[in-house]
Amino acid sequence: MYDRTTKSLWHSLTGEPVVGSLAHSGIELERYPVTVTSWGEWIDQHPESTVVDIETGYNRRYLDPSEIGSAYFEYRASPEAMFPTFKIDDRLPEKSNVVGIAVDGQALALPLEIVLRELAINTSVGGQAVTILGHQSTGVLGVFESDGTVFTVGDDFPEIVDDTGEQWVIDDDGLRASDGRSLSRVPMHELFWFAWAAFFPGTQVYQAG
Repeated sequence: MYDRTTKSLWHSLTGEPVVGSLAHSGIELERYPVTVTSWGEWIDQHPESTVVDIETGYNRRYLDPSEIGSAYFEYRASPEAMFPTFKIDDRLPEKSNVVGIAVDGQALALPLEIVLRELAINTSVGGQAVTILGHQSTGVLGVFESDGTVFTVGDDFPEIVDDTGEQWVIDDDGLRASDGRSLSRVPMHELFWFAWAAFFPGTQVYQAG
């Protein structure tokens, strides 16, 4: 990330300035969770939303990353990194897509293909019980605090069901039960394995049950 005010470069994983006048200043950006959804679902819930225009004036095609001609299509389709990786963790192929979660100095990586196969994964990282939810059409829906509650995907998306049969839904802030209880989102990253492993070398890797 580039800061036009101080002309500093910021690391998108750690939130720290690494090049420029703010480098080594001790500043660290606060991480916020995001909502991953389809445009149809989003606009139904937020009809007043504005959208960044893809006509930027630059000769760059902002398409679905899987479409030929989109920015970085060739790179995403290649099994090799764009630049040398000096330390390779061979537990996963270097360009595997993973969901990365870091809590209290501990980290966990979940292969994206497993998240999209299992759809609801109940696990923990850094002493925090979490649930990772996926959807086969829109990808990773998010990571949520769970307080040890075990969730499964219900029949009526985005309905989620806990181990007592209580129904929950996903909203912008987290998971919300029909009785008013709520559980917050947890910040996460979706990225290539080699990048996550480089900055979180002690990361655990989720194994499918």
